[in-house]
Parts: sequence; structure tokens; C-alpha cells
Amino acid sequence: MAEATLTREAVASHNAPDDLWCIIDHKVYDLTDFVDAHPGGSVVLEQVAGTDATTAFYNLHRQEVLSKYSDLCIGTIEGEKSEVIEPQAGDLSPVPYAEPLWLRPQFKSPYFKESHHKLRRKVREFVDKYVTPEAQEKEKDGSYISQELIDRMAENDMLAMRLGPGKHLRGKKLLGVVKGEEFDYLHDLVQAQEFVRANARGFQDGNMAGMMISLTAVLQWMPDTPFKQKIVTEVLAGKKKICLAITEAFAGSDVAGLRTTATKSKDGKSYVVRGTKKWITNGMWCDYFVVGCRTEKGFSVMLVERSDAVETKLIKTSYSTAAGTAFVEFNDAIVPAEHLLGEEDKGFVVIMSNFNHERFMMACAVIRQSRSVVEECLKWCNQRIVFGKRLVEQAAIRQKLAKMISHVESNQSWLESIAYQMSHMSYAQQSKHLGGPIGLLKSHATRSAHEIADEAVNIFGGRGLTQSGMGRVVEMFHRTYKFDAILGGTEEILADLGVRQAMRHFPKAML
Repeated sequence: MAEATLTREAVASHNAPDDLWCIIDHKVYDLTDFVDAHPGGSVVLEQVAGTDATTAFYNLHRQEVLSKYSDLCIGTIEGEKSEVIEPQAGDLSPVPYAEPLWLRPQFKSPYFKESHHKLRRKVREFVDKYVTPEAQEKEKDGSYISQELIDRMAENDMLAMRLGPGKHLRGKKLLGVVKGEEFDYLHDLVQAQEFVRANARGFQDGNMAGMMISLTAVLQWMPDTPFKQKIVTEVLAGKKKICLAITEAFAGSDVAGLRTTATKSKDGKSYVVRGTKKWITNGMWCDYFVVGCRTEKGFSVMLVERSDAVETKLIKTSYSTAAGTAFVEFNDAIVPAEHLLGEEDKGFVVIMSNFNHERFMMACAVIRQSRSVVEECLKWCNQRIVFGKRLVEQAAIRQKLAKMISHVESNQSWLESIAYQMSHMSYAQQSKHLGGPIGLLKSHATRSAHEIADEAVNIFGGRGLTQSGMGRVVEMFHRTYKFDAILGGTEEILADLGVRQAMRHFPKAML
């Protein structure tokens, strides 16, 4: 059906509560039947009846609101065209600093190749089309990820891709654009940062984060047996779920304080696991738990299957229950000896080396989320009118924006440098050389997030404290960035790790 062409004079005649039209971005909207349903009440609409409400609208809303109510549009003003860009799935944002430097057409990067650009496009299309709508829904009601989305990711090898490079990707063509053998940690960075754009922190962890930080340990440390192949195959197919269970009420960053025990049977064929774990991401729905335990002469890591001896209870935290955060109790769970990861009593190295990829993923995420907040602030400052001026015309606001941009750009550059090093190191070399740098990056990135969240809320004012509307992304970030500062090792622990690792390699000649 052809869109009607209308005049401004015609619109001006529809200026009553029971006959209410207005103009937004050169388009005409009939709000007569929408007045009573308007979330902000009817009075504000009556105030703009028959007028061009473009400035008033964009002082309160984003384009997505018009997209949501596009059926209210009845025509376009004669001789005029819409000026606002309608984003399409997979598109890059044209807002300055909304994308990392390597994605801006006027800049070059020594790290990223054509395959990274192709993967970025495909993952963003997938996230925009399938992940974001579900993420927003689940974030609101706190329910868990749908099996439909899990299956869709599995069908596209996206579950496997999110574990990082490795043998498990051989023979796969990821999203039809990257061979599994070519997938490196820069590709890993790309997919991690694209998934974050769903802007739902609880669902972000609910979207199989438990698998991302636990199946990696199975792949690296469990002996190649039919059982291991069964676990990997069914998890990557989305048929079973797995999570990491290290943290306890008595031991968080202090892994040496673990109290959960694994007592070996007299015949040596099994262990009896007894103890509790706390704040376990995805624990509520998982079939397998990669568990850190105290054994006779040290620490061990083993795979525990869910059974009647394993009980999980939901923990409500600052973000959505969509993450499935759980308290887990092992009441003498029987674990076959072949479920051991690495060597008995030498599980500390399993736990520590597995942290590297987890912390790298967390750094990718919080840095990208910080950038999304900067984009939100840039948009808001460009459209918000205060004292007759746009916010961005205030020097104090520009200083805040400059500070936020500087944090994001510097962290992204450090992240890309580390990803490049990871792509040219073996797993053992990463464990030896990058534990400290990755820890320092994560610590610094979350400190930056603290600064960015604080400035962003001040820029948005009351909207920055509201879980809906213009400031919802800022509110969510301010409420949840601390998860990245705590999970996977606190800022203080990781900063200390970075310095201690550096000092181990301090040259004696300099003493």
C-alpha cells in the first residue's frame, strides 16, 4: 500500500484529544487511538497535537520507539524526507566511537583480516535477530534461556566457537565464513564482543557462560576417552549443559581455601564428593559440574554428573535470575575416577590455567559494554536539550565524554594486543606468560567501567536510574558492572597477580 502524502496544514487541523495527529521526522502519526495507551499519559500527547513534535520526541525517546509503533504512521509530509537512519540487523553504528577503531572505515588495523570482518557481520546479524529479542525478554522476567536459542546456536557451531580456538573446531565452517582451523583469539574477541551487544547482563551470563568457562577445562585436561567425547559432543550439540563450580562461601578468589572434599574409594575406582559451592553461574539447569575439590594431598578437579546427591538452589543477585546463579550442595556424590581432570592432587594448575580464557572473555565483554554505554551517552548528549542547548555544548559534559572515550579506546587497544599474543602462543605459553597481563587488563577494565558507569549516570540523571526508557542501558551497566569486577577473580587479586608474575621474571642483574 502506497504511503500517503500530507501537508503540514492538514496535520495542524487534527489537534484534538479525539483526533490527534503529529509530525515526527517528516512523517505523520495518527495517535488518536493510542492516547489512552501512551505510557507517559495523554496530556503530553495533547500538548503536541497537530504540531511537529520531532524535537520534543527525540528529547525523550530513541528511534526504536517509532519502529515499535510504526503502524501508527499514516504518511509523509509533502516534499520532505526522513532524516533519521533506521538501523538494520548486522549494521555498524555511525555514531563516533560506537565501534572499535578496526571497524571504522577510515582506519586500519595490523591485527584483523577479512575473515574477522566477515565473522563480525554474521555474528551481529545473529545477535540482532535472535539473541537480543530473547535477552530483553528473559532479562525482564528472569526466566532461563530457551532450548530453541541453544539449538540455533548449536546448529551454527556457535557454542563450539565460544570456547575459543582448538581441536574442537576442526572441520567446521563457522557461520559459513571462517574455517575452524583458522579461528584465532582475535576471532574469539570478535564473537565475544558481539554477543554483549544484546545489553542484558544477567542473560549475558545465562547464555551458556557456564559452558564457556568449564568445557574448556574438559577439553584441555580430561584424557581422550569415549566418555570425554560423549560429554563434548552432547554439550556442543546443546543437548546437555555444563558449568564451573569452584567458588564456595569460604573460598572465592582464595582457591586454596576450598573445603569441598573428594574422598577416594578403597579400590581407587571412584571418589565421594561432599561439600558446597556458591554463586555458580548456570548451576540451576546444568547436567554436569566441573568441580574443584580438596583431595588427600592437594586439590583436584573432576566432572560431577547431576544426580539425587546434587542439589541446586537459586541465588538472587543484583542482575537477572536469567543467569541461573546457584548454590550447589554435593551430598556424597559418587564420581568415577576417570572423571578426573588432570592429575590427582595437582588440580591447582587446572584451575589457574583455565582462568586465563575466562578472564579474557570477561575483559572482552566489559570493554564492549563500556563502549555501548559511551555510545548511549554520545547519543543522549547530542539530542537532549537543557537550558536551550544540547548537552554536548556544555564543556563539563564534553570533559566527561572525553574521559569515558579514553578509557574505552585504551582498554580496547590493550585487549587486541593481548589477543594477538594469545594467537601466537600455545596453551602452555599462555599459562606461563599471559596470566599476569590478562589479570591486569581485566582489573583495569573494570576500574574503567566504574568510572564510566559513574559519569554515565550523572549525564543521564534520573533516567540513568530507571530500568526502562532512554537510560535503561546505563542503569543496567551501573547496576551490574561489578559482576565483572568480582567474578573470575577480584580487581585486587588480579592486580596483585600481575605484579607478582612480573616480579618472578625480574632480572637479577638489575638488583
